Amino acid sequence: MAGMSKLPAVYRHGFVLASSMALSYWVTVKWLHERSKQLLAKDINSSMKSHLAKKDRNVAVDKNFFRKLIILLKILVPKVFCGESLFLVLVAASLVARTYADVWMIKNSTSVESAIIGRSSVLFKECLGRFAYAMPWIALVNNALKYTLEELKLRFRKRLSLYLYDQYLKGYTYYQINTLDSRISNIDQLLTQDVEKFCTSVADLYTNISKPFLDIIIYARKLSGSIGPSGPSLLVLYLVCSGLVLTRLRRPIGHMTVAEQQFEGEFRYVNSRLITNCEEIAFYNGSRREKMIIRDGFERLIKHLRSLIIFRLVMGCIDSVVAKYVSTCVGYYVVSRPFLDPMNTRYANSTYNEILEDYYSSGRMLMRLAEAVGRLVLAGRELTKLAGFTTRVTDLIGVLSDVNQGNYVRTGINNTTIDKKNDEECIRTQDGIIKFENVKLMTPNGDVLIENLNFTVRSGQNVIVVGPNGCGKSSLFRTIGELWPLASGILTKPGSGHLFYIPQKPYMTIGTLRDQIIYPDSHGDMRRKGIKDDNLNELLDKVQLTYLVQREGGFDGVQDWMDVLSGGEKQRIAMARLFYHKPQFAILDECTSAVSVDVEGFMYEYCRTAGITLFTVSHRKSLWKYHEYCLYMDGRGSYSFKPIDEHTSEFGS
Repeated sequence: MAGMSKLPAVYRHGFVLASSMALSYWVTVKWLHERSKQLLAKDINSSMKSHLAKKDRNVAVDKNFFRKLIILLKILVPKVFCGESLFLVLVAASLVARTYADVWMIKNSTSVESAIIGRSSVLFKECLGRFAYAMPWIALVNNALKYTLEELKLRFRKRLSLYLYDQYLKGYTYYQINTLDSRISNIDQLLTQDVEKFCTSVADLYTNISKPFLDIIIYARKLSGSIGPSGPSLLVLYLVCSGLVLTRLRRPIGHMTVAEQQFEGEFRYVNSRLITNCEEIAFYNGSRREKMIIRDGFERLIKHLRSLIIFRLVMGCIDSVVAKYVSTCVGYYVVSRPFLDPMNTRYANSTYNEILEDYYSSGRMLMRLAEAVGRLVLAGRELTKLAGFTTRVTDLIGVLSDVNQGNYVRTGINNTTIDKKNDEECIRTQDGIIKFENVKLMTPNGDVLIENLNFTVRSGQNVIVVGPNGCGKSSLFRTIGELWPLASGILTKPGSGHLFYIPQKPYMTIGTLRDQIIYPDSHGDMRRKGIKDDNLNELLDKVQLTYLVQREGGFDGVQDWMDVLSGGEKQRIAMARLFYHKPQFAILDECTSAVSVDVEGFMYEYCRTAGITLFTVSHRKSLWKYHEYCLYMDGRGSYSFKPIDEHTSEFGS
């Protein structure tokens, strides 16, 4: 202390200031680190611990983040000459024009102030005239920047969304990722909100980094002539130091961003679940319980958002001090040096107005330079936030790739990994036959329903499938439809275009009455097949629904068909859809339970006439006469497949 007292006062003050800043930095880092751990620990409840822990890995601005970001950037900008590349160039050109417009505005504004202080009306009018001439061009530059940036965001979103939907809707991936694989939850949010936020964040980061860099280069070059190169160099040094400090402090933001999106997805899921199951919940009078579930999800979301707000409050204060106020002080110091230096000969013989104009011009440029440094420092905050969205989107791409290759991972039950065998080895394509050879019928959870399934069905041999609930009837059809992977054995069947499945609750698509009959064909597909509306009328006559055409305003009428049609009408529309496609084999899973027996019999007779071979699941004894074989599954691992004759006991009612 005695030695320190001998130091000049300025050094003592500098030492105290540096020590205080170092201590404040250490305390802040420790507090933010502990606080972020506490916030995440409080937010992650027991039902989501494993899920969030799995998702929170590697959410940081590191090599892994940049590797993932490069993968996504190759999707957003697939080649050098494309629309996205053009708009990247246009945004950059707009940024350059914007910076030069700012430089011109600084010089012209300084000239206006100099004219006012110097009481020169001629110079004042001349400067105002230049400003009036430049106004439309500056306005055009500013709005061109906004337009090109918004268009770039839209193009990024379109490119990434189309890529993801191509992967998601490839084959049966959309089914398998929701039923066979458990790594991704709330995929609807990932495909919509997360993609939009990622693309917006990337485009904004592009401007938030390139514009400050451009400003630093241009303003530093212009300032070097008036205040020397040491001033801009000092700001660059400050940029590096403050950037390292703030990057260290912002580390928890990436994890908290991922957690925020997951809580948002969970909250939306419990709301959509109420809409989907509203009838069942109403029968149980479960509104009170559902309110508790929704409020619980909402409270978790609010608690996390409040924690995030508190964290951002602290970081906002630190960002403002480091990136705004301290950088302003550095700017004042740098711009004052040549004017306060008595040894500087540049201003020795200058007039008051010349010094004032030079000071205003240099000061404003240096303030813009300091602001650019601050924006570049704060861009690290956006980079940390982008890391969270990047992780979620790349995780989705990885899972989609795995599922498309037939690799599924289920966690939480048996933690099993399912690798789909080569289709050429397990599944053989042949028209007019469905043949199971030593097939192990197994659920994705690993439950074996039948150890060794063997039977053959040829065209024209209708089969009725019976057995208690849970015996494996639906599992059999999912295996035939390739929705579930084949565990072992060989399955011979027609191509997917020659198989048709009708569930008990038919699916009604969005569109016209015509679309309900021809689904999944489009109107264009129908015309290319040479089918007209008169042919559709004939199909409706087969299922006794011709009155729908007049009732619903023709084939072009658009309704909410799930609500407009009764249960029996929807089932008969599904049968008309079957008659339209005329597959080799059709799987009817209790699909006529709401249809009268006489209409049902007429439709089954028409299937035989049209050459459609049926796999029927039904408990109606009246349907046995339309089938030649019976497949009985007892639910305990045994089955029987035999022809139906007068000695066969009918199963059902």
